[in-house]
Amino acid sequence: MTTGKIYQSALVLIAIILAVAALSIASSVFAPVAFALFIIALVWPLQKALQAFLPKLLALAISVIVMVVVFFAFGSMIVWAFGRVGRWIVSDAARFQAFYDQITLWLEGHGVAVAGAWSENFNVSWILRTAQTITGRLNTTMSFWLVVLVYVILGLLEVDDFGQKLRSMRNREVSNVLLVGSTQTASKIRRYMLVRTAMSVITGLLVFAFAKVVGLQLAEEWGFIAFSLNYIPFLGPLVATVFPTLFAMAHFESWQAVFAVFACLNLIQFVVGSYIEPRVAGNALSVSPAIVLFSVFFWSYLWGIFGAFIGVPITIALLTFCAQHPASLWLAELLGSPEKDKRPAVESSAIRT
Repeated sequence: MTTGKIYQSALVLIAIILAVAALSIASSVFAPVAFALFIIALVWPLQKALQAFLPKLLALAISVIVMVVVFFAFGSMIVWAFGRVGRWIVSDAARFQAFYDQITLWLEGHGVAVAGAWSENFNVSWILRTAQTITGRLNTTMSFWLVVLVYVILGLLEVDDFGQKLRSMRNREVSNVLLVGSTQTASKIRRYMLVRTAMSVITGLLVFAFAKVVGLQLAEEWGFIAFSLNYIPFLGPLVATVFPTLFAMAHFESWQAVFAVFACLNLIQFVVGSYIEPRVAGNALSVSPAIVLFSVFFWSYLWGIFGAFIGVPITIALLTFCAQHPASLWLAELLGSPEKDKRPAVESSAIRT
């Protein structure tokens, strides 16, 4: 019996490793599908509401137009904010270089051996090259979004038919798990994005107000960058804190002011992310912080920035489906916090029958 369990566990481990390898190697195939499913979960309520009084194709056209306008506006604002910051770096490169030289001289004067390597690799030219690389990668995402758009259009057309197929499956246990799991996953993802958007707006406004009060240049840009990066847990707020701090070094030329900017920005991120957001989200979306951080790193490693953005929704989906069956309920209880007043779908279905 023990040998059989070990053999079964080994098979499961091998299957997981092969699945992860497939997701990484075929990222150009799986990433657009995952992102399309994520968007369908967000757009479907609008599509369903429009279908109640409009033809299906017309409702689909309106939903797609709304989705494209929202994404185009969001992307344009990101390009505007980062573009303004990049141009400001170029126009004020001499000031950054002078401040950078002061830092390297101070490090060398205190015998810090890393100063030489730092001066060779991390300078203003490196910052400019990094900015150009990021811009180039943003330009190459057009094909990705076109594939996602095609999947979204086809998926929105198939949602009703797919639901009917699930309800008519002969295996009622699998049907119930897939149907209830899909419904709850879509609902949780919509709630997650609603909460995340509200917290991002609050964070962006607070960062903008703080930058205005202390006289930090590009206050509007820093506010929108904080808003947009807040959609990526942990990594996004970290980047949104470090960037303005680096600019404050050259702008204020005072270590006390730099530390104050860094401390206040971190205080904003901490209050919003650790105090306000958990109380707004409630227990339905609570996932272990360690799992959230692992999800961001894991999916960003597999799929880059798109994986970092939807890593937490993917984890929410996996835990929601695990909670639908008694055999995998322990995993959902261990890594997440499923609602205690809801029993697994299969168990409740068995009781009704």
